[in-house]
Amino acid sequence: MIPNSTFDDAATADEGRDADTAWQDDIRAGVRHVRDLASLPLSPAEHAAAQEAAVRHKVRAPKTYLDLIDWNDPADPIRAQVIPSPDELTETEGELDDPIADHAFSPVPRLTHRHADRVLLFATYQCAVYCRFCFRKESLTSIGRGYTREALEEAFAYIEGHTEIREVILTGGDPLSLPDKALAEIRARIETIAHVRLLRIHTRVPVVLPARITPGLVGALQGRLMVTIVTHFNHGREITPATELACRVMRQAGFVLLNQSVLLKGVNDTVEVLEELCRELMYRLGVKPYYLHHGDLARGMAHRRTTIAQGQALAGALRARLSGICNPVYVLDLPEGGGKVPLGPCHVEGRDGQDWRIRGQDGEVRVYRDVVV
Repeated sequence: MIPNSTFDDAATADEGRDADTAWQDDIRAGVRHVRDLASLPLSPAEHAAAQEAAVRHKVRAPKTYLDLIDWNDPADPIRAQVIPSPDELTETEGELDDPIADHAFSPVPRLTHRHADRVLLFATYQCAVYCRFCFRKESLTSIGRGYTREALEEAFAYIEGHTEIREVILTGGDPLSLPDKALAEIRARIETIAHVRLLRIHTRVPVVLPARITPGLVGALQGRLMVTIVTHFNHGREITPATELACRVMRQAGFVLLNQSVLLKGVNDTVEVLEELCRELMYRLGVKPYYLHHGDLARGMAHRRTTIAQGQALAGALRARLSGICNPVYVLDLPEGGGKVPLGPCHVEGRDGQDWRIRGQDGEVRVYRDVVV
């Protein structure tokens, strides 16, 4: 049995592998506990405020990611994503503990089954970085919810018993925060289920801890299943030579790379920032911008959410500026398990029988007639 494993465990393990040294050192040198905030260049007032918020929700960030912060800029977009803010302690009416109903659609522990052909499998509830805006922050604050085979066995049995499931999505927490041995074990166990075709992994690791993308990690994920890695870049400043190398390694391994971003006020809520992010994801990293998420109703995050109308305007502006392969779909993951629905601006102005009035990207409305037999 592989015991509960976290980045803290891995960082203190002496595995004797050179490829693992860099990311383990990165973790040790970063912020892992509330007390580590004292090592950051914060003013006494900022430190007190960050510490207060970190007591409520975990704080963690590798040194590589912290090094991207411009500490002279209080509105730095990297800082806004990982340094605790007192604004998180202000909850607004309508915010939810479980914004997308993970728990309501969980027939067995560690699994959510909202859509017929795919399931979420929570391999761990621990992460390489704790993003302040995370919609699962209530679950991630729980202690000691790492990985064991026993913890997932009921979920594996459920997948075996539901032959409509074609896709298993490893999420959490961050699946790539697990050791290679655990990942290989999970992948091999899923491969024994004949009707599963694809393994999808949602992860922030290539963004915040790119040195973790080692040959051992890649090898642990390779096998019968098609593998899709969904990264989570939110700002162009997160794209660095190290993240470029990590994505190249995964592409060369044959993995499909997608990205989902969250639209965050004060971080990426301008067309210029989103345009640069989406273009560089595709052109530099070979990562297809997949979703631009409207901010979920996580508690204490009203200060980071935009309105839907603002998001629609940004999505429309992006469509006019970027090629189709660089454009993400602007979506809202509905409360109560309604799933992701596109929110992008509608170009259909009206219809009269077979004639449709459609607004082009140039703003002109043209008539398009259905011609069918």
